[in-house]
Amino acid sequence: MRRPLLFLDVDGPLIPFGGSAREYPVSSGVESSNPLLARVNPALGPRLLALGCHLVWATTWMDEANECVSPLLGLPALPVVTWPDFPEDGHDARTGLHWKTRGIVVRAAGLPFVWIDDETTDVDRTWVAHHHSGPALLHTVSPGDGLTNDDVDTIANWLEAN
Repeated sequence: MRRPLLFLDVDGPLIPFGGSAREYPVSSGVESSNPLLARVNPALGPRLLALGCHLVWATTWMDEANECVSPLLGLPALPVVTWPDFPEDGHDARTGLHWKTRGIVVRAAGLPFVWIDDETTDVDRTWVAHHHSGPALLHTVSPGDGLTNDDVDTIANWLEAN
């Protein structure tokens, strides 16, 4: 069986928005004027790699995540989910379905997956349960705290059980 996919958002999960967010040194090799990159915890990279998933960027940062965020985490360049210019169905906004949900399910193509984001809701979980044939964990993190060790432990436990 192929390894599960892990779809990873940047803003919120890896760059927490909380006022008490810790700051870490930013490598001089990272080309970006974004001061929030100092909030990326480099210890998360090895923990994410240790989960044994195929990591995939699922962020509006697109390829810039490989240029700016991957080096901070010690990650290789990752594949990137490409998003449509316009939502496929205006109905999604009316029902509360996150605009990324359909694209994530299409990209997963039936494989088990974890989606780490700060904006997923029960509407997305229900939609995925009805439209995805494999196991899926939509793990919502607090955008104020970002991805924590407890979050990674929860994901690791889910992966072990699935």
